[in-house]
Amino acid sequence: MQRITITIDDDLLETIDKISTQRGYASRSETLRDLVRDAVTRAQPTIDGEAKCYAALTYVYEHETRDLSRRLTTTQHNHHDLSVSTLHVHIDGHDCLEVSVLKGKVDEIKTFADSVITQRGVRFGNLHLIPSEHGTHHPEGHSHD
Repeated sequence: MQRITITIDDDLLETIDKISTQRGYASRSETLRDLVRDAVTRAQPTIDGEAKCYAALTYVYEHETRDLSRRLTTTQHNHHDLSVSTLHVHIDGHDCLEVSVLKGKVDEIKTFADSVITQRGVRFGNLHLIPSEHGTHHPEGHSHD
């Protein structure tokens, strides 16, 4: 592990300290490492489209939007090979939250996520890709792929 020195604005350092306190980090270093990891993960255009990955697709949708529930279900069934699990939460009388854990090729997952997030009535869509070759621990040759 390398030690670095950075110069940072007071306001930004205050924000980092607030994040550190809110999330319960033991040090600024841990906070900054996680923030940098998150930024690297978000800069995902560099991931090869053929690479295997895991992903979390989260979105909120208005369940009363005409035919939206049916269209979302059809889209999910058409891509059943990518789906590991889906969690459905009723937020209130109008909105639902879904979190889908996906596994497959980056391009296929992005295409699926776009087909969900762009539906009329879907809002707050977010796709978080996790390259399967990074941070994977395979004790004694055991693989989960």
